[in-house]
Amino acid sequence: MIQTIGIIGLGLIGGSMAIDLKRRGFAEHVLGVESDPVSAAAAEKMGLADEIVDCDQCISRSDLIVVAVPVATAVNLVCHILDSFKESDSTGKIVIDVCSTKEQINLATHYHPCRGQYVSTHPMAGTEYSGPWAAMPNLFDGRACILANAEESSPKALRTVEELYNVLNMRLIYMNASAHDVHTAYVSHISHVTSFALALTVLDKEKDEKHIFDLASGGFSSTVRLAKSNADMWIPILVQNRDNVLQVIDTYLNKMQQFRDAIADLDEDRVRSLIEEANRIKKILR
Repeated sequence: MIQTIGIIGLGLIGGSMAIDLKRRGFAEHVLGVESDPVSAAAAEKMGLADEIVDCDQCISRSDLIVVAVPVATAVNLVCHILDSFKESDSTGKIVIDVCSTKEQINLATHYHPCRGQYVSTHPMAGTEYSGPWAAMPNLFDGRACILANAEESSPKALRTVEELYNVLNMRLIYMNASAHDVHTAYVSHISHVTSFALALTVLDKEKDEKHIFDLASGGFSSTVRLAKSNADMWIPILVQNRDNVLQVIDTYLNKMQQFRDAIADLDEDRVRSLIEEANRIKKILR
């Protein structure tokens, strides 16, 4: 059990972690940090943390610190926290991040004297909603969590973080940071880009929004659901993972062109072939 855990960013991921880590007995005391006053007030009222404190208090008082902020901010913040460990000789403390890109943050921390006290993680769970209001219990149950470049973390820090994610009932996968960013570009980041693009396409074509809601079926709703995701979170993800995302977009556009050409040529056999080839995904996703 951790005496005090600090969570910087009490949105969907950080807030949901706060709920279950306290409820399931991993931490005795939860400190929360929220820079937005409205979100801070909401998090306090909802009881996501035992105390809402400023960032410096959170760092100094916590045994384990969770950085749950957008990736553009997380890189500098993790380095700042590691700097504070060095200055205070708090070698028993641990910091983790929960960001959706891993290569840049691992490059930034690679040569830090306290790199062993940092564990790079990506719990692959979430919804299209954000803020403290989106936090919920049991969000992580049964989902995968990536531990990136785990060999660079100290054995003690790694064991503690493994215990944390076991408490959240997550499946642990160990992966190189660079490989992580390639894989998430395919399974996560492109899904959001295509959802944003589909939403823009429909909104551009269908000026009467009432018809969208009247005619929207389950298929459309599930496909465009991710278009509700927060821009402040997704812009830095797409920028940090730019090269991988561009490669996936190019592949996606090529597949779209194949569908377009087959439909334009009234080539039913080719359309069938493309659909049946895509159906092979059923062997992977059940």
